[in-house]
Amino acid sequence: MNKSLFALPFLAFALIAAKPAPTSPPTPPVVLVTPAEVAADPANRWTLELSNGGKVVVQLRPDLAPGHVYRIQLLTTQGFYNGLTFHRVIPGFMAQGGDPKGTGEGGSTLPNLTAEFNDLPHLRGVTSMARTEEPNSANSQFFIMLAPKMSLDHKYSAFGRVIEGMATVDAIAVGEPPANPTRIARASIGGPLPAPPVIAATPVPEATSAPAPAAASPPTTPPAPAAEPAPEAAPPVEGVPDPSPTEPVPQEAPQPQ
Repeated sequence: MNKSLFALPFLAFALIAAKPAPTSPPTPPVVLVTPAEVAADPANRWTLELSNGGKVVVQLRPDLAPGHVYRIQLLTTQGFYNGLTFHRVIPGFMAQGGDPKGTGEGGSTLPNLTAEFNDLPHLRGVTSMARTEEPNSANSQFFIMLAPKMSLDHKYSAFGRVIEGMATVDAIAVGEPPANPTRIARASIGGPLPAPPVIAATPVPEATSAPAPAAASPPTTPPAPAAEPAPEAAPPVEGVPDPSPTEPVPQEAPQPQ
């Protein structure tokens, strides 16, 4: 028997065994997958009809930022966002709106929100709340990411992601502020306003009492005149810091349609 022919079946088996196993496509992080019960509630669909003729639909995520989502829903049902502009739009970064003053200094009459920093990454299409340097200062202003910026993660309260109309977002007029800003012609949610979320309050550590200091003897010199009151500071501007030109842009996840 020809030994070379006899060895062929074993060679074929070796080639088959060496073939790499098929790999499945990478799955997105769990936080990017909207829970079924959240997606099923029409009140969690936020629609922005813009003055550029387009429509943007945002999937709200009350499972990640319940207080911020409810604020968006409440203000929307009150007609607060109708007519407001995108007053700060930076190409390749984000589009910011939701300020009745159009300057970055305004907000609603409701109290500021407690921060709800979460694991939703600031990818293209993610919506997040603008704030000042104080973490618990978000109120009504929001921004939509035009490109991924992971340096914002866990520093701003992301509350949803665009699932329809990113081309409309890309067409928002650019500028700080734009010469002819794009407006929100009408904002709406897909269902009735839900009940306010029950958010557990952060416990405040109990202060340790210290012994009272001994009373001081009366001063022998007349008290100094009272200082003149300081002028009121200008209201802080809500927003996000401008992107650093030296910061590498992280690899982008699959884009929303």
